[in-house]
Amino acid sequence: MKAVMILLTVILVLLQYRLWFTHDGLPAVLYLHRQVEIQRQDNDVLEERNKMLAADVHDLKSGLDALEERARNDMGMIKPGETFLQIIEETAGE
Repeated sequence: MKAVMILLTVILVLLQYRLWFTHDGLPAVLYLHRQVEIQRQDNDVLEERNKMLAADVHDLKSGLDALEERARNDMGMIKPGETFLQIIEETAGE
């Protein structure tokens, strides 16, 4: 009976060693948990960006207001009969 207890104790120690100190034990699990959390945060940021882009696409498809705003801001376009005025403010150093 004593030999069985010693054998079981040795097996327990070996299993504990592998769990705590080898490269595929607890340190690896903790590292993977950190990586998963980082990936979730990245996914949340990208999901928010996707929602904003989907809203932009919906606005551009649904009406002319968003399309007109995009043309004015991004391309500098103006409507016929409008006059474009650009106001340049002086900086504090000039």
